[in-house]
Amino acid sequence: MDFATAIVTGSDSGIGKATALALARRGLDIGITWHTDEAGALETARRVEALGPAVEVRRLDISDPEEAVAVTAALADALGGVDVFVNNAGTGHTTPALEVTVEEWRRVIDTDLVGAFLAAREAARRMVAAGHGGRIVNVTSVHEHVPLRGAIAYCAAKHGLGAVTKVLALELAEHGITVNSVAPGEIATAMTGNEDVDPHTLQRPAIPAGRPGDAREIAEAISHLASREASYTTGASLVIDGGMLLMAAVANQDASG
Repeated sequence: MDFATAIVTGSDSGIGKATALALARRGLDIGITWHTDEAGALETARRVEALGPAVEVRRLDISDPEEAVAVTAALADALGGVDVFVNNAGTGHTTPALEVTVEEWRRVIDTDLVGAFLAAREAARRMVAAGHGGRIVNVTSVHEHVPLRGAIAYCAAKHGLGAVTKVLALELAEHGITVNSVAPGEIATAMTGNEDVDPHTLQRPAIPAGRPGDAREIAEAISHLASREASYTTGASLVIDGGMLLMAAVANQDASG
């Protein structure tokens, strides 16, 4: 049986929007969520419908544990099930560790880790009950793997979501459900201040590829991991960063040279 339905959180813009469209091109019906940009979500929905699949749209504040579960369940019910779940909604911060407030810490952790886990768990429970496998893809960040100054809560959450990915992969494999993370580097989206900018026109000398990534490049990787063809890939973290993480080796070489 081919996968028929997908939920993509935070699909009102950026990577989420590109992913919803990539999965719709594969013929999947799409569940879209938005937090503050309803117009963006409706635009994504319009473009999905133009491709042919059905679409459902719901507002989601994934930092609210009850809402994370309830909206995932509501979308799955409306779509007639959930075969693919893409955990894309997230937030960040730029506060030094010694200045982070408890409120800011909780906001980021609740959004990027707690809510993300609870939504994925609800989707996984439904996949197990349906009995025909499924795909969960968590959008993390290169900061799932390396730290970033001024982003202690964000890094903690993304490291944590990477661990959630691995544990879920172990526990769900027997049900034919794969769980992977995609860890983007700098991508031209609203979060990086470059939404609707052609990344090929932006210069990034510190990145081997010389530019930021395009949201569609991330979406295509997610689309592959969400396919039947990716059935032997689970518990992996796919870093898509134009070679940015490799620059640590260059820095080490320069320092020792």
